[in-house]
Amino acid sequence: MDAVIASHKPAARRLRAVPARTPVPAAPQPRLLPATPESLVAPFSRVVVVAPHPDDEVLVLGGTVAQLARRGHEVLVYAVTDGEASHPGSHAWPAERLRQVRPQESANALAQLGIAATVVRLGLPDGGLAAEELALAAHLQLAPGDTVFVPWRHDGHPDHEACARAALAAARTVGACCIEYPVWALVPEHAAHARLRHRTLRRIAVADDLVQAKARAVRAFQSQIQPDGGVAPVLPPSALQAWNGRFEWAMA
Repeated sequence: MDAVIASHKPAARRLRAVPARTPVPAAPQPRLLPATPESLVAPFSRVVVVAPHPDDEVLVLGGTVAQLARRGHEVLVYAVTDGEASHPGSHAWPAERLRQVRPQESANALAQLGIAATVVRLGLPDGGLAAEELALAAHLQLAPGDTVFVPWRHDGHPDHEACARAALAAARTVGACCIEYPVWALVPEHAAHARLRHRTLRRIAVADDLVQAKARAVRAFQSQIQPDGGVAPVLPPSALQAWNGRFEWAMA
């Protein structure tokens, strides 16, 4: 590409001197530490994923959970809402249809990753979890040896943040380990992305065969990745690009 640009440069000519500008320092970046699923989760620990919406258990951490399942870890998914509020005002996707379709999309995605999870659907209101934190914490039946994964408490989505607070409280009560992971904060144009500055992230390598399996799993969420008539998809391509690839991310 540099050669293409160079071939279109104008011939050299005398330019008026321009005062030097003060260099602008680069924006601070998160500190990245390599990790493996085994380094995050103790042997024989049950893996509990708290998913605010049907897809949050797959989009960012699906490959990691799949690798843990392969190693014999029991996987429990708390599906906190049914995602019925993802298309407000839509004629094609009314709330009742979404309550049926989105859990099935989630089940199909888990199957693509080979995750035979126990799924507990709580049916709490999509978009209203901030008012349900105490109830949610009580619903989470955790054990001292559990490793709980939940979206980050500063992820920029009120449901994600409420789930994080509830899961952290429930884990503290019984002495379980709780690991947060960024979802929307990974998307560069999202307001929460700047909150990752100065943070430390664990970078988890996804097994080669699971990279493609995860891509297939993401495609299971057709209600979220297809436009709704003239309305853009709920999950834009930039977000899917941020979540896909050879690495997944968790807070250190």
